[in-house]
Amino acid sequence: MTSDNPPGDPLDTGPLHTGPLDTGLLAPVRAGVRAERLTSDQAWVRAMLDAESALARAQARAGLVPRRAAEAIARAADDLDVDVAALARRARRSANPVVPLVSDLRAAVGEPAAADVHLGATSQDILDTAAMLVARRATEVILEDLDGVMDSLARLAERHRDTVMAARTLGQHAVPTTFGLKAATWLAGVLRARDRLAAVPLPAQLGGAAGTLSALTEAAATSPGSGEVPREAAGRALAVVELFAEETGLAVPEIPWHAERSVVAELGAALAGVATALGKPAADVILLSQTEVGEVAEAAPGGSSAMPHKRNPALSVLVRAASLQVPGHARALAQVGEHERAAGAWQAEWGPLRECLRLTGGAAETAAELMAGLRVFPDRMSANTGLTGGRLVSERLAAHLGADALTETLRRDGPLEAPAALLDPAAYLGAAPDLVDRVLAAYRDRQGTP
Repeated sequence: MTSDNPPGDPLDTGPLHTGPLDTGLLAPVRAGVRAERLTSDQAWVRAMLDAESALARAQARAGLVPRRAAEAIARAADDLDVDVAALARRARRSANPVVPLVSDLRAAVGEPAAADVHLGATSQDILDTAAMLVARRATEVILEDLDGVMDSLARLAERHRDTVMAARTLGQHAVPTTFGLKAATWLAGVLRARDRLAAVPLPAQLGGAAGTLSALTEAAATSPGSGEVPREAAGRALAVVELFAEETGLAVPEIPWHAERSVVAELGAALAGVATALGKPAADVILLSQTEVGEVAEAAPGGSSAMPHKRNPALSVLVRAASLQVPGHARALAQVGEHERAAGAWQAEWGPLRECLRLTGGAAETAAELMAGLRVFPDRMSANTGLTGGRLVSERLAAHLGADALTETLRRDGPLEAPAALLDPAAYLGAAPDLVDRVLAAYRDRQGTP
């Protein structure tokens, strides 16, 4: 099978059998989105093969393997036809898919270059590096979608800077606010989460059997004609790590992180932060679009199988569902393992990490669609501020009428009796418009726009 994407395209999964496909039937927020494709089984296999190719190129640059061997390995990795379902079954014997994949790659490379495949590496080196490649490719599109979300939120905040509505605390009318401030609050949360995700370092992994780089050091010391003493060989092995990171485009690891999993924990926490930040506007849209409220609506609301009249906030529901799941998956990451190689804790990371990436990617892409088309109804917002007969500004009235007089006034049914100027919600917005301006200024400064 060939790919329609150009070489190097992060969406290019290479010539792999598709095998059984997880369609996302029970996780529609990620069904068909870019992050799902970038985290598929095929994408993981491609990332493992990319790691093997990068390792061979790095070792060739360091003089540890012949350049011709590295080129042969890269060609074989590009052309390898992998039955992913069969690979998964074969992985049961070694508890990871790298062992059977390396066997297939060596067979495809043939002699004499087969001996240079996977030189000095262990299975965890390749799978951890592949995980970081998958994560980088997925986070790139997540960040793009978050930029779209923030652009829409910034426009909403600016357009509705002074659009008065009722703030709600514990589900009840509280004091007047503006829809612009609500949108700016959403924007501030997404901005922080986006920057946190973008700042997470994604390092390559190369440490050998137990994180000592002993096999690479030995290979460097016994390279033909090197004449190196062990300490010089260790330096060459460390140089291979840097070259490997360069070839993969990942960060250089300070030390092998086989057993120290804060790298994965930090990534999971950042993804959970993004999902949570997106869940906030989704939850608010669900509430604001209730029939009795009617202050916003999705551009293309979903229907019901039993109630044709319904206009469900389907996109918001999907985003919120993802936001509730990702933190749970993130908590399963980076469990403490034993000594230099975890027995089970490492293997337990793979599924939750993929779900964090997929669900967060689905939430980001869906939220971008949601916010780009969100319909806002200022007239309904204004009408709703009067539902309590002026009680929305009772906090203000307390300062002007005194506590006793206000208590007596609130006991009476019907509209409050007070000067009209004091009852105007638009006159009691505090610093809401200025807070909108502050958030927009921070966002524009980050974007480098006036």
